[in-house]
Amino acid sequence: MISNDQEFLVQKIRTQYTQKQYTQLDELRALDAKVKKPANIFAYVFGSLSAIIMGAGMSLVMTDIGVTLGLANAMIPGIVIGVIGMVMALTTYPIYKKILNSRKKKYAPEILELSDRIMGN
Repeated sequence: MISNDQEFLVQKIRTQYTQKQYTQLDELRALDAKVKKPANIFAYVFGSLSAIIMGAGMSLVMTDIGVTLGLANAMIPGIVIGVIGMVMALTTYPIYKKILNSRKKKYAPEILELSDRIMGN
């Protein structure tokens, strides 16, 4: 007789080779991801870029990299670059929310209709 552990392992391997049924819940999850993915990608990329720019400005102010780059006084360009990066970082979240809300508005009827079908209303 096969033990429970062996049966579980056999079933786990077996499921890797069977066709997965695509359900309405999978479709709803895919739609939800379709709504959120562009906003998340924007936030990660723009937020990272703004942090790098702000860090570059801080580096110009606090180290002697400006001398290496040939700048006699790196304080002013460093402050300007740092402030630009800071403004970018501060605007990331409002832009993210705007993108997310516009996509929610665009896909809301489709998602609500599908969720109603799933719940049986």
